[in-house]
Amino acid sequence: MQNESTSPQTGETQAGEPQAEESQAGTPQTVESQTVESRPVESLVGHEYEVEVGPVAHGGHCIARTSEGRVLFVRHTLPGEKIVARVTDGAADSRFLRADAVQIIEASKDRVKAPCPFAGPGKCGGCDWQHAKPGAQRRLKGEVIAEQLQHLAGLTPEEAGWDGTVVPAEGDKLPPGEVPAWRTRVQYAIDEDGRVGLRKHRSHDIEIIDHCLIAAPGVTELGIEKQDWPQMATVEAIAATGSNDRQVILTPRSGGRLPLVELDKPVSVLRVDEHDGGVHRVHGRGFVRERADDRTYRVGSGGFWQVHPQAAYTLVKAVMQGLMPRKGEMALDLYCGVGLFAGSLAERLGEKGAVLGIESGKRAVEDARHNLKDLERVRIEHGKVDQVLPRSGITEADLIVLDPPRAGAGKQTVKRLAALGARRIAYVACDPAALARDLAYFREGGYKVRTLRAFDLFPMTHHVECVAILEPAEKGR
Repeated sequence: MQNESTSPQTGETQAGEPQAEESQAGTPQTVESQTVESRPVESLVGHEYEVEVGPVAHGGHCIARTSEGRVLFVRHTLPGEKIVARVTDGAADSRFLRADAVQIIEASKDRVKAPCPFAGPGKCGGCDWQHAKPGAQRRLKGEVIAEQLQHLAGLTPEEAGWDGTVVPAEGDKLPPGEVPAWRTRVQYAIDEDGRVGLRKHRSHDIEIIDHCLIAAPGVTELGIEKQDWPQMATVEAIAATGSNDRQVILTPRSGGRLPLVELDKPVSVLRVDEHDGGVHRVHGRGFVRERADDRTYRVGSGGFWQVHPQAAYTLVKAVMQGLMPRKGEMALDLYCGVGLFAGSLAERLGEKGAVLGIESGKRAVEDARHNLKDLERVRIEHGKVDQVLPRSGITEADLIVLDPPRAGAGKQTVKRLAALGARRIAYVACDPAALARDLAYFREGGYKVRTLRAFDLFPMTHHVECVAILEPAEKGR
C-alpha cells in the first residue's frame, strides 16, 4: 500500500468502516406552503446498552444489536461476549451507532488484559486488538477478509486460492500478553503544553503517553517521549531497518519556532512547511536508506516505505513467487513508490526484459529513478496511473504489479489493466474491501484469482496486508 498512515492512529474515518448513507439526490419532494418546524435530534452519546456481541466487522470493531434492534459497532470487545456498550457517536435517527465496551459481563476465551496502559475505551486509538490473544487477532482478520471477499466479490476462500490463514511476520509470533515492537514510523501528537501523545480514536484529542509498545526499538531509543516539544503540532519518528538512519520530521504549530533537537541517538531533522506543506531538510540527510531483496533504496522526505521491518521482504517474496518472472518479459509496476517491486522485477527479467513504473508522488519518483539508475531497462513515469497509462502507448504486458492506495485501483483502471493481457497480475492490498471490489472488476475483465495470501504486518491493529495473484480465466489467453 502506498499511502499507509505514518501514525499509529489517524483520528479520521478509516477505509472500510461503516459510512452514513448518501442522500437520495433528485428524489421528488412535495413542499407545502406552511412552515415546517425542525426539531433537534436526540443525541445518544453516553447511553449504555447491555448486549451480546456478534461477528467482527471491517474496521476494528464488532457488531451488536440493542433490544430495540439498533445496530452498534463496538470497539474493545470480541465476538460472543456479553458487555455493556456506551455510545460514543450517533443520534436517535442514525443508521447505526458507534460504541465502546465499558464493562465485560461475560468474557471471550480469547480476551487478555491489554498490555498497553494507554489502550482501551476513550484512550489511544492506534491499536484495535490489544485485548485479544495474538492468534485470535489473526483469526479475526481472516474472518474479515473472508466476509469481504464473499460480500463484494462473490468469492469463497477456496475460489480465491486462500487457505484462510493470516500469517504472522517473522519474529512476531509471541505469547498472549506480549506485544511485538514493529512500527518503524510513529507520528506523535503534541498538545498545547508541548507534551507527547497519540490521538484518540476518531478524534483530535490527545492521549498523553510515555511509551508506545508497538514502536520499533529504533524509534523508542530516540527518547522522543522523554521531553517536551513546545510550539510543535506533531513529531514523526522514522527508524530505517536497512541502515542505522534515524529521522525526525517536525510540524510546527502556526508561527511556531523549531526547537533545538537533542535526542538520545544521532538523527536527521526535517520540518513541514506550514504554507506549502512541503518537507524541508533542517540538518542531516533528507532521506533514510532501506534494504530489500539485496538492493538499497533511498526513501526521502518522509516518503512511503512499508512500516513493519519484515514487510518489504515478505511482500517482495510473495509477489515474485506468484508472478514467476521470465527472462525478457515486459512488466508494469503501478503505484510503484520508490521502486521496490520494479527493482526486484528488473533483476529477474534480465537485460532483454523491461519494467515501467508509475508513481504520483514527485519525491518518490526522484527516489525511484535514483534507486534504479543502474537498471537500464527500467523507466519511471510521474503521474496518476489512470492518466499516465493511457498515454504511455503500452497495449500489452506480460506481468503487472499494482500496490494501490487504500481506496483501491477502481473499475476503470482495472478494466484498462485487464485489456493488456498479462499472463499474471500481482495485487498488493492493505484494505480487504478495496481488494474484493477490484477482484470483482478483474473477473468482469476475464481474470480469476489463482492464489491469495494474507500477512499480519500490523499487529494489534485491524489492518492486514494481502497479495492476490491473478491469471486469465481462459487458457491460451
